[in-house]
Amino acid sequence: MSAAEQAQAAQSTRNGWLLSAPALVILTLFAVGPLMIVVVYSFLAPGKYGNIEWAFSLEGWRGILYTKDIFDDTYKLADANVTIFWRSIKLSLMTTALTFAVGFPTAWFIATRPAKSRALWLFLITIPFWTNLLIRTYAINEVIRNEGMFNTLMMKLGLISEPIRIIYTDTAVFIGMAYVYLPLMVLPLFAAIDRFDMRLLEAGYDLYASRLQVLRRIILPIVKPGIIAGSILVFVPSLGAYVTPRVLGGGKQMMIGNFIDLQFGQGRNWPLGAALSLTLLIIVTIALLVYVKYANRDTTHGH
Repeated sequence: MSAAEQAQAAQSTRNGWLLSAPALVILTLFAVGPLMIVVVYSFLAPGKYGNIEWAFSLEGWRGILYTKDIFDDTYKLADANVTIFWRSIKLSLMTTALTFAVGFPTAWFIATRPAKSRALWLFLITIPFWTNLLIRTYAINEVIRNEGMFNTLMMKLGLISEPIRIIYTDTAVFIGMAYVYLPLMVLPLFAAIDRFDMRLLEAGYDLYASRLQVLRRIILPIVKPGIIAGSILVFVPSLGAYVTPRVLGGGKQMMIGNFIDLQFGQGRNWPLGAALSLTLLIIVTIALLVYVKYANRDTTHGH
């Protein structure tokens, strides 16, 4: 390479860095910077009166699963914290499973419609995104509360004699999250099914495969990337949900997002809140890495 070519390459590199500099500055200020502040706070000691002591401590991380006895300074398992983590993971997995059970046939129905009507069906699926999450959550609240539409209809039909208590339970949170995040499952599934070659179904039936065998051995393996993508898009926000558990759980059915808010607010334990935030971030990162791994493997096998 001549000197002129080397100079031109160096100039091109400098220009690239200059063009990227604004984005890097914004990313540092508004993403990396705040994250580093949270990391620092997680290793500080909580003060006795809700303040922070600027000394290295693992108290915040220890407080995720253990609580300190105020009398003898011994540590014991924090049953309430474990319950919150278990409830969050359980409801997130249940929400993912329900949205898949409802979303897959919905996506299949849309993908098999005539091309002219698909846009209308997709439009109907995306309409909920036009409404604020809080409003959608309160809409579900009006349906499932004791005097809501569901109980009123059931009582008028004579199926129940008194209202079924759904509101402020895990069931209410589960129903609310499934309703809120259902479109996030339908859209990736539709994208995967839309690329599916329907002639494979005919080939399977010609080989005397049953409907269940066609579904299990042909359809699901081919649309697996859409299933994984939809599951991640539903599981991740469900795990950190705040508004839906707060409204439909009434503050009693607390999840990780509510627990973090409690520590930064009324609890005044910022190190624990920071450690909980980072724990949630680690769980989400692991889920995303699993998705990337399986997505890349499926792409390689597909090619």
